[in-house]
Amino acid sequence: MNKVKAHLENIALSHSVFALPFAYMGAVLAVRGVPNGWDLFWITLAMVGARSTALALNNLIDLKYDRLHPRFTNRPLVTGTVKPGEVLLLAVASLILFFVAAYHLQPVCIRLAPLAVIPLVVYPYMKRFSWTCHLVLGLALAIAPVGAWIAISGYLNLAVILLGLAVGIWIAGFDVIYGCQDVTFDKKQGLHSMPVRFGIDGALRLSRLMHSFSILCFALVGYLLGLHFIYFFGVFLAALVLLYQHSLVKSKDFSRVTQAYFMRNGLVGTFVFIFTVISVLL
Repeated sequence: MNKVKAHLENIALSHSVFALPFAYMGAVLAVRGVPNGWDLFWITLAMVGARSTALALNNLIDLKYDRLHPRFTNRPLVTGTVKPGEVLLLAVASLILFFVAAYHLQPVCIRLAPLAVIPLVVYPYMKRFSWTCHLVLGLALAIAPVGAWIAISGYLNLAVILLGLAVGIWIAGFDVIYGCQDVTFDKKQGLHSMPVRFGIDGALRLSRLMHSFSILCFALVGYLLGLHFIYFFGVFLAALVLLYQHSLVKSKDFSRVTQAYFMRNGLVGTFVFIFTVISVLL
């Protein structure tokens, strides 16, 4: 059980709260109501499989840096609680789960599944080459609502593309904030990020702009789909969460960027999802 717990900690399974609400939101909007139970089941498995694959690969690929990073000394792979071979096996099993789940959804899903895997694999390498790494992470998460919409409907439209953009820019903006803590380490290791490229103050300004754009995209989704006004109240609550999170961050003080800070980010997806459900039911 300790080994299982270590593996779950290694892939941060509890952080699925960031992606699952947006995936469910895409599914709910696709049918303008409550989706079929089997569709939700396979969407959930697809999300868990994709996310577990991404985190396992990320931790494996970044292991040499994590062993040197003072913030990551307690990570299971760093301490040796889990072994690289075990993590690789978990990544393969999770990837198989993702493809099996995709096969049970709309036929187009299994054909698009390899494309969805690309940003999951590319992201861990991006910091070695480009400060746009945060945007690749955003792309990986943007697949959640877009993929769930396609899984139900089998097609795309402008509204769901904007929804994916809103989600991707949202998570990228927070990744920029976390990257601000690692500027010294990243520079020493020759790694790239927006804080390294534009400085901490510049990166924080970009993060605020990204989150403002994200909220605008969420609002446009409601407008294009003609959602009930209660949906926009959920977007408003999400905006308040973002404002509060940014108020806690100072260019020379990241002491409040804690695990609690990280988990509060999930309130954005939770609020928007809950009020999306209320909106379509009304």
